Amino acid sequence: ENGQGEGEFEAPELINPEGHGRQCIFTFVAGPGEKVQLHFSRFALRGTPPECNHEYLDIYTEIKDPSSVDLLDTPFGGRYCGGISPRLRVSLYNTIVISFYTDLFNTTSDLFVGTYKFINDSRYMVSDLVPETLCGYVIHSDLKKKNGQFMTLTYPGAYPKNITCYYKFVGRREQRIRLEFRDFDLFYGGPHCPFDQVKMFDGPSHISPLIGTYCGQQRNLVIFSTGSTLLLTFTTLQRIADTQNRGFQGIFNFSESYVKLDFINKQDSEHIRGTECDQRILSKKESNGTVYSPNYPFPYLPNIVCRYFIYGLQDAQNLERVRLQFFDRFDIPAEPKGDKNCSDGYLRIYLKGQEMENAYDNPDYEVCGKTLPQTVVSSGPRLVMVFSSGNYQGGRFKAHYKFETEYKIPGTPSPDGKCIFTYYSSSRKEGSFNSPRHPANYPSNTTCEFTFQANPDEQVRLAFYQFELRSEKNNLTYGNHCQEDWVEIYNVYRPVESDVERERLNGRYCGLAAPGPIESELEAVGLRVVLRTDHEHVYSGFEAIYQFKKKEMLFRDCGGNITNEEYGIIHSPHWPKKYDGPDPDRQGGAFSCTWFIHVRPYHKILLWLQSFSVEGNPAERGCPAAVVRVWPDLDKLPIELCGDALTDDASIIISKSSLMRVAFLTADRAVGAKGFEGIWTEIQDSPKCEQFLCSKNNFCISKNLRCNGVPNCGVGDLSDED
Repeated sequence: ENGQGEGEFEAPELINPEGHGRQCIFTFVAGPGEKVQLHFSRFALRGTPPECNHEYLDIYTEIKDPSSVDLLDTPFGGRYCGGISPRLRVSLYNTIVISFYTDLFNTTSDLFVGTYKFINDSRYMVSDLVPETLCGYVIHSDLKKKNGQFMTLTYPGAYPKNITCYYKFVGRREQRIRLEFRDFDLFYGGPHCPFDQVKMFDGPSHISPLIGTYCGQQRNLVIFSTGSTLLLTFTTLQRIADTQNRGFQGIFNFSESYVKLDFINKQDSEHIRGTECDQRILSKKESNGTVYSPNYPFPYLPNIVCRYFIYGLQDAQNLERVRLQFFDRFDIPAEPKGDKNCSDGYLRIYLKGQEMENAYDNPDYEVCGKTLPQTVVSSGPRLVMVFSSGNYQGGRFKAHYKFETEYKIPGTPSPDGKCIFTYYSSSRKEGSFNSPRHPANYPSNTTCEFTFQANPDEQVRLAFYQFELRSEKNNLTYGNHCQEDWVEIYNVYRPVESDVERERLNGRYCGLAAPGPIESELEAVGLRVVLRTDHEHVYSGFEAIYQFKKKEMLFRDCGGNITNEEYGIIHSPHWPKKYDGPDPDRQGGAFSCTWFIHVRPYHKILLWLQSFSVEGNPAERGCPAAVVRVWPDLDKLPIELCGDALTDDASIIISKSSLMRVAFLTADRAVGAKGFEGIWTEIQDSPKCEQFLCSKNNFCISKNLRCNGVPNCGVGDLSDED
C-alpha cells in the first residue's frame, strides 16, 4: 500500500530470551485492477516439516477484503518450514498475508527473504466475468478478437483449493476453436484424475460429448473443437495435503481455416474428438472401406497434420491385419532433396504399432510424389497413417483398406481370406506351420487346412513338437474319441474319375497326444492337415515342421513284404541295441520302416510286441519323436504306440483279415531308445482247430510251430513250447 510497484521483504530480527511465542504479520495489498505476486529467494526456517514446531510461515492468498482480515476464517494456503521455500504465489484477489511464528531465542533477517510485485490483473480477464461466479467466462469470437490467452486465476502461482472455474468459447458458424496449452501443471491423483482436473467438452455445456479429462503435467496439449463451441472446466478439491501446482496457461484461436471434417466417412470412420482431423476406423469383422486426403475431392490445404488410426480386431476370438491399397490418384508434391525423399509434404505409414510407443519418427514407409504407393499389409492388427501437407497446397489421394483375419501361420494363404494354407515343394523344401496364433490360443469355431504339395518324385514328412487341443476325455485322445477339438491328417491322391482329388484319413488327434511322425504314401501327391475347433474352450494348439524329400525304396531302413510264412519276428533298427537318433548319412536323418505281412486266406495275424520301449508318452505328450503304427484293418485308422512299456492287452494285436501293416517312424528330433521286438504268428480263423490250440489264449496256430523256440501263443502262454 506504500505506492511502490515492487520491493523486498525479509524476516524480522527478534530477541526472545524467554522463548515466548512471537507472531509477525506481513500484509501485501495491491491497488484496483492489480494482484500481488510473492517470490521467496531465501528460506531457512528452523522448524522441521511436516509438524513445523517452533518456527514456521503461513500463507493466505484468498483474502477478499483486506480491511477486515480474520485469518481463522480465511482459506489456508499452506504452512512452511525447513529449507524448502514456498513456490511463487499470486493473490486470488488483491491481497496476500504471510504470518511468521517463532518461539526460538532470536531470529535474523536472513531466515527468509523475498520480493513482492503488484501486477496488472487484466491478463487474467479473458472476457467479462459471468455474474455471481468466481471465474466463469464466456469468450465470443468477433472481428476484433479471434485469438487470445487464458490461464488459471493465480498463474504462475500455486492455484487455490476448492474452486470451480469455466471457460466457454463460442465461435461463429463454420468456425472451429483451437486451444494450445503452453503450460499445464495440476496435481496428479491417478490416471482418472479424481482430484484436481480440467475437463473439455465438445460443445457448449456439461452434457456435450467429453473430449477428455486432464491432470498432472501435460506437454504439447492442443485441443480442437468439432463445431463452433467448446467448454473448459477447471475444478480443484478441498484437501489437507499441501500442493503447489501452477495450473495452466494457454492460447485460443477461432478460425474458419481449420480442416473441414467432411472428408471423414462417418459410416465407417470416427473423428477423434479434440484433434483437428485425426480419425479412427475400427473393424466390424473383416470389413473394408476407403480413406481420403483432407478436403477430398479438392486439393488439400497447407500446414495441416492428420492421422488415420485403422484398427483391426484383437481379442480372444479374433485377430486381424490391415491391407491398404492406394488407387485412382496420388499427388503429394515432392522435390528430391539429398537423401530425403519427401522435402515438404509426406504420408507416413506405420505397420508395426509404433504409435503405441509414440515412435512416429520410425515409419515403415514415407511416400510422396505422384506414383501410386505399393499395397501394404500390417504385421499386427494396427495400421496408422500420418499425413503432413507441408507448406504448400497439394493434390489428393485415397486408399482402400480391408481387415483380414490374421492367423499368424507361415505359408501361402487362401486368396479369399479363409484359414487355408498351401505349402509347395517348388517354393520351399522345409519349414514350419502351426495352429492359428500359436503359441497363443487358437480361436473357437474354426476350421483350418494345411495342404502340402509334393513334386512327383517326392514325399512329405511331418513332425509335431508342441500339441495341446481341447479334449473332455484326457485319457482317450485318438480317433473317434476326439469329439471337441481335433487335428486330422490325410494322404492326398490324384483324381481318378473326376477333378476332385482323393483323400485317405491317417489319424485324428486331440488332447496332449501329439501325432507321431508321418510320411506320405509313395503313391500320394501330398498330405493335408485339418484343424477343427468347436464353440467352447480353446488351447494353445500345435507347432510342427514339414519336409519334402526324394522318394526312396519302401523298405530302405528296415521292414519288408512278408509272404508264405507261418510266423516271423520284426524289430526296430539295430535291435537288440537301441535305435539311434538322426543320422546325417540317411536322407532326412530319421528312420522309416514298413512291414506288410500276408498270410493264407481264412487266417489272421497275431502280433505280440513282447519287448517295447519307444520314446514318447501317449497320455502326457503323445508320440512326437517316434511311433509304431499297426493297421489291423487297412481300411481303418492305425493303432499308434509309443512309451516305455505296453500293457498285456495293448501288446497283443490281431488283424481283421489275412493282411497286416506295421510301420516305425522317427523324427529328426528323436534321441533314440531300446526300440521294439514283435513276434507275428499266423492263426486259423475258424471255430474248429485241426492244428495246435494254445491252452491259455486259445489261438489256433500251425502244429509246425510246436517247440520251435519261439513263443507263438502270445503273452502269458508258453503252451506251444512246453
